[in-house]
Amino acid sequence: MSTPFDPAAVVAEFIDRVAPYDPQPGTAPVAVVGVRTALGEATFTVGDHVIRAMCRALEAYRDPDDRGTCVECGSRRLDENLHCRECGRLHGILGEVIAHHARRVAAEEAM
Repeated sequence: MSTPFDPAAVVAEFIDRVAPYDPQPGTAPVAVVGVRTALGEATFTVGDHVIRAMCRALEAYRDPDDRGTCVECGSRRLDENLHCRECGRLHGILGEVIAHHARRVAAEEAM
């Protein structure tokens, strides 16, 4: 189980970490970011530097469960063993070894 966190506090901490590096401090705000959760709500008025940093951080984020796309069916549901939960194909080096072996066995049986 993961430790619960307060999304509004995380946003506030991000702003506090990024704002000191604004090359034009004190310029007019360009965005308002609001966070509403069961813990409450918060609104943050931010400048261009902070909102750009926030956008870059969101663009750079990759989910830890993202293991790529299945080459067989296109699903994005590969488990930790690179086994596709949709079509059953096994990916990665082990998957390639098994697929190669299956092709070889099938070719031998066809003879």
